[in-house]
Amino acid sequence: MAAQKEREAAEAAAIAHRDEGPQDRRVEPQDPIEARGNISSDGTMILLREEGWKEVKMATFSQVEVLNAQDKRRRSAQRRGKRAHEDVVRLCAHSYCAGLWKADEFEPYQYAEGLRRGLDQVDRLSSVNDGAPWIERTTFTNFPEAIQVIDWNHAVERLWVVTHAVYGEAPAAEEWMEQQEEALWAGRVEEGIAALDAQELDQPDYPDEVQQAPGYFRHNRERMRYDAFRALGCPIGSGTVESGARNVVKHRMRRPGRGWSRDGAQSVLAALSELYSERFAWAWQMAYRPAA
Repeated sequence: MAAQKEREAAEAAAIAHRDEGPQDRRVEPQDPIEARGNISSDGTMILLREEGWKEVKMATFSQVEVLNAQDKRRRSAQRRGKRAHEDVVRLCAHSYCAGLWKADEFEPYQYAEGLRRGLDQVDRLSSVNDGAPWIERTTFTNFPEAIQVIDWNHAVERLWVVTHAVYGEAPAAEEWMEQQEEALWAGRVEEGIAALDAQELDQPDYPDEVQQAPGYFRHNRERMRYDAFRALGCPIGSGTVESGARNVVKHRMRRPGRGWSRDGAQSVLAALSELYSERFAWAWQMAYRPAA
């Protein structure tokens, strides 16, 4: 399976052939996503023998559905509170790719799985991530039409770090944080940047994450238009790839022991990706299919 994935990634990223047309599919489709899709990427660590802890890069590919306030598929928590009247985005029909790749090596694998799920043909494609530069670059290279979104929880957590550094446990902390969160939810990112600038966070006694917060929001402001993303029916959370890292990778690859060999880990990650994509038998047949 690992070898099959390597061949597919190389073919997907290859320069176009002279007799190749736009309708030709370089990767055999499987469970193509319809209408709206999302791709989220992240990294998680596993232990390799003689190498130490190394990062597994992975991506999750999902069908996007929008549930209105009356939809019975909404979770009970989504039916209560001040935002119960708003639409909720649901991600389903997940597939995964994961491996011990550097960012540039990960790129063609992400692209190949995206082609398999038909992301190049969906009506609307989103990509929710944590803001890591390698994810932004890779996703833009493979799918430049994707609407890139900074994960809501990561943005809010960054605000909380600033709040605790500046206000500590003072009563003003909760009030300031609530104001910034409401502004961010409404898409008023510039208002939040101005509030951060006013705190003069470039003081040496603040940790780097606090000092860099204004620059983080300024750089990512177009990926923080949460009001516009919600209006388009785009997800704003990257929980699918975070749960994928936990369930697809860590559950098997982080058990106690002396660690994996690199080849062994790469092979098991390929198998786990297909297993949790619910297509293991199909992938096994593909891997042993005679070459054309």
